[in-house]
Amino acid sequence: MKIIILLVIAYLLGSIPSGVWIGKLFFKKDIRQFGSGNLGTTNTFRVLGKKAGIIVLVMDILKGTLATSLPVIFHITTINPLWFGVCAILGHTFPIFAGFKGGKAVATSAGMLLGYQPLFFLYSTVIFIICLFFTSMVSLASMIAAVLITLSTFFIPYIAPIILEKQDWLLTIIAICVTAFIFYRHKDNIQRIKKGTENKVSFGLNKPKK
Repeated sequence: MKIIILLVIAYLLGSIPSGVWIGKLFFKKDIRQFGSGNLGTTNTFRVLGKKAGIIVLVMDILKGTLATSLPVIFHITTINPLWFGVCAILGHTFPIFAGFKGGKAVATSAGMLLGYQPLFFLYSTVIFIICLFFTSMVSLASMIAAVLITLSTFFIPYIAPIILEKQDWLLTIIAICVTAFIFYRHKDNIQRIKKGTENKVSFGLNKPKK
């Protein structure tokens, strides 16, 4: 019963609609009515600006981290912490506090990695940043990074065990499922990428000289 209650709590943590709450509380805006209509981090950056976007990003990551840490906090050793992270991801994607229409699972999935394997989280973050730099599209970078991170669960234990000590098949299976889900949630973005209309991130590298 204790495990079931904590799994529900993990889902509820994931269900916290950070972007919606920050937008309504500080900007008097429902970000679901602007931009892409999504309540995730990317749309928050686009609609509410950098500061709000960073706050929502941190909140969405910490949802996954806290949920994954629940077994440690409550001294439960009979179930893998990843299952609590999965519940948080489901909560983020299908939030009970936002009509079951949520984000695209990227930030909360990263939070799950942070709570489960911090060094692998840092490694994954570097992969995402590199992908974002070369693609200039958050959506495409998220999908490519998800694939590379999933592949990394196979070979990193053999070439860099300090990052991921041993082969973790549950992590690999969940990574495969999350990657497939991320691609599904980005289906509209994929169509825009094909048409060349997807939003791009500006790194300020091509500013005109004064």
